[in-house]
Amino acid sequence: MLRTLDIRDMLIIDRLSLAFQPGLNVLTGETGAGKSILLDSLGFVLGWRGRAELVRSGAAQGEVTASFDLSPDHAARAVLDAAGIVPEDELILRRVNTADGRKTAWVNDRRVSGEVLRALSDTLVELHGQQDDRGLLNPRGHRQLLDAFAGSAALIAACRARWTERQTAATALAAARALSDLRMAAARRLVAAMAQELAPLRMERAVFDVEITPTEPGPEGQNQVVFVVATNPGAPAGPLDKIASGGELSRFLLALKVCLTKHADGLTLIFDEIDRGVGGATADAVGRRLAALAAQSQVLVVTHSPQVAALGNHHWRVEKSVRGDVTRSRVVPLAPEARVDEIARMLAGDTVTEAARGAARELLDGARAA
Repeated sequence: MLRTLDIRDMLIIDRLSLAFQPGLNVLTGETGAGKSILLDSLGFVLGWRGRAELVRSGAAQGEVTASFDLSPDHAARAVLDAAGIVPEDELILRRVNTADGRKTAWVNDRRVSGEVLRALSDTLVELHGQQDDRGLLNPRGHRQLLDAFAGSAALIAACRARWTERQTAATALAAARALSDLRMAAARRLVAAMAQELAPLRMERAVFDVEITPTEPGPEGQNQVVFVVATNPGAPAGPLDKIASGGELSRFLLALKVCLTKHADGLTLIFDEIDRGVGGATADAVGRRLAALAAQSQVLVVTHSPQVAALGNHHWRVEKSVRGDVTRSRVVPLAPEARVDEIARMLAGDTVTEAARGAARELLDGARAA
């Protein structure tokens, strides 16, 4: 779980320290206030490839530090072992970017490569948004996701073990076939689960399917798995990232994550404006599914939806200010009354009225009663 994020001299942020909590953490603010900079900074310390110029103008270097709590069986511990770093209950990542472009990273005060950071990030954080090309949108990972949903780890291990024993190839093929049968059964269950999730998200006419096709047998079986969708009855099905529009894609991703969430132990889930393009009852349905995910893990949501923001367990507002020719961004934790004003602003715009505050209180009261 992500505990703290400390940012120094990155883009328009000079100094910023955030302490995150379990449950649903929401970040709101006007467009351009700097919400995306927080994600850019987190991605930087995790080794993700992003913007080339990150150091604040006039600063010698920018620096980001993130700390995570690790459970005793967290997958990050294996990555640390492989890198020769003794795992501890707290994981501290620090990365520096100099003004001339040089980047240096440390894990628990040990200098490491960007490859080590990216290997750790795969076990620590998932980012979901309309431009995401990792995780759920990457067909190369669909088979692993279906396997996790199926609970097929034991059969995969058996298949891999048999396959290494080439003299018992026939046995390797009873394990590949058994694995195929398990995947087919799990695919049917996942399709049914997705149908139940899509209806409340106003996508009851959309169809999600799992295509399983045979491949050359290998150590992990003999199947290729691709998630496909059709957004309207009679329309041809196609890959998830090719068929769905922006708003539809966001809801498909959320529904998938709800169905697969029990296999995300130890991950911090980040949703970047996944509610874009939806409102009213649909936005409320999106928010309630995010809250359900947050009941079992830590979720960070960047949102412009008041319905989603009202369901947060913790709420920050991102603000931008200009003094002279210097622009700064900061993040403010919101107390209850300030939270009412922020949600009222999201409902009404720049002019916050008492009617908007009343509507904001109703949203917050409804979220607490849920």
